Formats: sequence, structure tokens, C-alpha cells
Amino acid sequence: MHVRPTLVSDIPLLPTLERSAAQAFRQLPHLAWLADSDVMNEAEHLTFVTEGGSWVAVDGRDLPLGFLCASTTGDALHIHELSVRQEAQGQGLGRGLLDQARTAARLNGLAWLTLTTFDDVPWNAPFYARYGFERIPAPQLDARLQGILAGELAHGLGNRCAMRLALGV
Repeated sequence: MHVRPTLVSDIPLLPTLERSAAQAFRQLPHLAWLADSDVMNEAEHLTFVTEGGSWVAVDGRDLPLGFLCASTTGDALHIHELSVRQEAQGQGLGRGLLDQARTAARLNGLAWLTLTTFDDVPWNAPFYARYGFERIPAPQLDARLQGILAGELAHGLGNRCAMRLALGV
């Protein structure tokens, strides 16, 4: 596996990749609806690519198997989406994409990686915790993360948490 910056030519492949990744939610009756929900559109992907906040994990033919989109806010690189094609899950691609985001954040002198995720989904919060992310207690959430969680709740995404990884720059 190789991780590289996302190219504009990769963008048309990414919504289908994200839909494939979301099929894992079919295993969980209360979240199965996510397998058929909206994914990031090409315009949203283009914004991340243009701002230098998008990476893909590619196969030997340089085709994306996973992607990560993030943006800088204050002293944090916030991960908006991490998706790995269903048949490539469990092979370390997510970890490789997180490694890339961590490296990019450190090179930019940022203190944190942040994200929001499902608290009770095995490939969400527990996966990030194994990587080193810590849940942020509600009283310690800044306005940005409170707003993200509130927006997610308004779109039907309950049982979410915010997490952060100290980069020790």
C-alpha cells in the first residue's frame, strides 16, 4: 500500500469508494441506513484536494482503495472523512492514512488531530483509540467540536463522540 496526495483525476472514484466503505454499517441494525445515505460529492472532494487536505491509499495500479479528507482549524488538523473500500478493510489502509495525516499536521506545526465518530462502532471510536486518540469529555469540547457534533445529531447521527490525538510537536 502506498499513500499519496489525492489527484483531481482521483475525485470521480471517491464517492463510490465511500459508498463501498459504508456497506459495513449493514452489520449494525440501528445504523444500517448509513449504507444508503449520502456521501461527499465531487465538489466537496475538490475543496479538500485544492487545500492540500486529501490523501488516498492506492493499490499497485495506483487506484484508490481508501481516502482521508481533513482541514486545518486553529491548532488542529480535523479529519472529516476516512473511508476504505469494503474489500480492502482490515488491511492497514486506515492506519496508513492516519499516519499521513499525522505527518502532515506535524509538518505544519499543529498540536492535534481531531475527529468525530461513532462511540460504539468497533471500526470507529475503538479503532481510533487503539491508534492513540482520546475521547474528549463534553465539558472540554471547544465550540468548533460542539458545533460539529450538534450538526451530526441534527442529521440523525447519534451516539457520537469527539476525539483528539496529541502530536507532541
